[in-house]
Amino acid sequence: MAANSLTQKELIALEETLNSEALVIKKLRAYAASAQDPQIKTTCEQLSNRHKQHYDTLMGYLY
Repeated sequence: MAANSLTQKELIALEETLNSEALVIKKLRAYAASAQDPQIKTTCEQLSNRHKQHYDTLMGYLY
C-alpha cells in the first residue's frame, strides 16, 4: 500500500504509531544499556529489535 492510497486520517494514525514505536525503541535501548542483569539486558534488546521490525513494517506503508 503506497502512501498516496492512504487517507489523511490513516496517515496521521500511522505517524502517531511510528512516533510511539520510535520512543519504545529508544527507551528499550536505554534500558538495555543501563541494565546490570544479563537477562534483563537481553530481554530489552530482544524487545527493542521486535519494535524496530514493527517500525520498519509501518514505514513500508509510506512507500
